[in-house]
Amino acid sequence: MVHLFSPFTIKDITLRNRIGVAPMCQYSAEDGTPNDWHMVHLGSRAVGGAGLIIAEASAVVPEGRISPEDLGMYKDEHVQAFKRINQFIKEQGSVPGIQLAHAGRKASTYAPWKQPDLGVNVPDEDGGWNIVGPSALGFSEAFRTPKELTVGEIKEIQEAFRQATIRSLDAGFEWMEFHAAHGYLAHSFYSPLSNTRTDEYGGSFENRIRFVIETVRIMRKEWPENLPFTIRISSTDWQEGGWTIEDSIELSKRLKNEGVDLVDCSSGGNTPNPSIDVGPGYQVEFAERIRREAGVATAAVGLITEGMQADDHVRNGRADIILLAREMLRDPYWPLRAAQATHQTDHLTIPPQYERGW
Repeated sequence: MVHLFSPFTIKDITLRNRIGVAPMCQYSAEDGTPNDWHMVHLGSRAVGGAGLIIAEASAVVPEGRISPEDLGMYKDEHVQAFKRINQFIKEQGSVPGIQLAHAGRKASTYAPWKQPDLGVNVPDEDGGWNIVGPSALGFSEAFRTPKELTVGEIKEIQEAFRQATIRSLDAGFEWMEFHAAHGYLAHSFYSPLSNTRTDEYGGSFENRIRFVIETVRIMRKEWPENLPFTIRISSTDWQEGGWTIEDSIELSKRLKNEGVDLVDCSSGGNTPNPSIDVGPGYQVEFAERIRREAGVATAAVGLITEGMQADDHVRNGRADIILLAREMLRDPYWPLRAAQATHQTDHLTIPPQYERGW
């Protein structure tokens, strides 16, 4: 039976287990360039035993960053800095992944620890910038109002995704994730709550998903067929009149046909105060339904904190891999503890430097 520590293979890439580190913004870069903080943050979790390490949302253009301190993949100088980190991750037996993103109408915001005093929006004099979206609808009163993108500007952003995909391959990444969740640009196109356009990118379901489908096609052409290409979506807006799990299932069917190998099933993020029934594993049902009804591999996320809990989701076919975020911040060596809890220590290689401690 498949379990949490079974290998997982997509194309030519095999994860040593079904545990992945979800992308987590560190707000610690300068002009999008990773540094020693990112080396230690990502590298320590590879040492800790995770099969997959996905770097945080990396913007394809400077204006696509969530904050001025976000990572980027918008210039060639980023490539060499990522190479060093990815080489270390691979030396530890993990697979390095990247999440390419554009923050859209949620861009130009302060790092979380600056917000209590300064507010959310970064003004121009403090390094902020004008933001864009499918429509001129602000995320909330605390955010800037985005400029509605023209079709020509949409094409320019898609070209930036193409170039960032090429750079990601040059940097040594072996797993690609397109960020289409959490209210950022791609999600704001497919959700009717944030897209009021009347052209070919708005209105009907077919039109609202056009940006995602087109961008996937563009990126997929540059990403090798033998490496995994994945996408993170918000499975529901958690709000009446918004995007639904049924919409996500239909989108996932189409994404599979476009060559998407796995759907990372998150939710929410497109409205300030959605009504979410939060609890342990509260988003796992989305991964299970999409896996079953769309026939595509999925990743489950959301308050999965215990080894036996994660193992149960994999054993029962609710998801193919488990991605952890905050729990990995608390404990970079969570996979080692999970292996003990699930009696699978034979399936996890401990670095020789740490063997005496286990």
